Amino acid sequence: MIVSTLAAACAAVLFSGPVAGPVIGGVATDDYINGVASDDQETKRSWTISADAIYTADGSVIENGFIRVQDGKIVAMGPGGPSGGDVIRVGAITPGLIDLSLRVAASWNTVEQGSEVTANMRMADAVDLFDEDWQRALRGGVTTALATPLDRNVIGGLGVALKTGGEPTIEARQVAADVVLRGCVGSLPSSGNRPAFQRPNSIFNRRPTTRMGVEWEARKAFYDAMVAAADESKSFPGAEQLQAAMAGELPFMVQAATTQDIRTTLFLKDEFGIPNLILDSAAEAWKEPQMVQRSGASVVLPPFTWDGRTDVDGAAMPWNTAAGLAELGVTFALSGHGSSEPDQRLSMQPLYAMRGGLDFDTALASVTRVPAEMIGISDRVGTLAIGKDADLCLWSGVPFEATSAVVGVMLEGDLVVDPRD
Repeated sequence: MIVSTLAAACAAVLFSGPVAGPVIGGVATDDYINGVASDDQETKRSWTISADAIYTADGSVIENGFIRVQDGKIVAMGPGGPSGGDVIRVGAITPGLIDLSLRVAASWNTVEQGSEVTANMRMADAVDLFDEDWQRALRGGVTTALATPLDRNVIGGLGVALKTGGEPTIEARQVAADVVLRGCVGSLPSSGNRPAFQRPNSIFNRRPTTRMGVEWEARKAFYDAMVAAADESKSFPGAEQLQAAMAGELPFMVQAATTQDIRTTLFLKDEFGIPNLILDSAAEAWKEPQMVQRSGASVVLPPFTWDGRTDVDGAAMPWNTAAGLAELGVTFALSGHGSSEPDQRLSMQPLYAMRGGLDFDTALASVTRVPAEMIGISDRVGTLAIGKDADLCLWSGVPFEATSAVVGVMLEGDLVVDPRD
């Protein structure tokens, strides 16, 4: 009787039509699931937003200006502009924020653990777009993010640049596919592995079990790729991606937080002639900044913390790290690691960096233009210009001031957070 009743209830749910979901950003989630925006959204594809200041992130500021948005794109912008009840008025406008180390939806399902080197695996095939952390990031002003595999492999696969909201399909949200090859050094790739003192009884009875083993796996992968380039019969899955990284066609993004891990990664760069290296979570880059500068590598800094210790290998990072890198001309971006803590989110990181001596323009660029350029998506996002995606972050006052806050967010012309509410 219980079984039959349960079956009848399940059948009623399955065949009674879609169940209404909660409203997110003004659009019911079931509308997004069915790939159809609501009528209300369809009638509001055109907006005019005015502000005391518009920061374009290319070094210019439009005082008392406006931005006109239509069909998801910026169609006009400049000083002055219309006024009236249909015009949204805010304190300031910046481009939507971009996080290259958001770490949202990076579960165990995003990494193939059958091997330590899986350069051909695509995050686009594994990312969970229904994770509610996307919405938290979006409501905090992050409109574009880089999704990469969980850092459990030495080389985990290919990252994908995505919008943080909209219809939850890769086709709808993808800005660019396979934009970086993700690697990791330090303690994480060897965690869970163990030597087999007798007969192996697990796939985790393998290298690496130490930092030395992590480096060996990375070097072996690139040497194998070099052999495969010379002899096609020696090719293997992932060889093409490793060769692309060595040729500079694909950025090699490696998590390396501590000084020893940053050194290891830079030595790998020199050994294999990798032109485009991005050091992710490079908290201790401040200890040997000249070495980073000479290498030509780019840096993504982790969130600043109250005690100076980061969440990756306990690396230490003072608040003047960003300012020190900027003085040497090192290209860097800030990140928020998808934190749920309000004081750790990406919109707060420039404030901390500025307290450490970083100037405003560089701080703004580090969360907008620079990360877009680092992964090759600056043709669509990162700055405010006519023809670019209408991804806007709306502020109550001067961005990154302690007295200002994100009060509105626009994603491809959709006002997902309304500053008038």
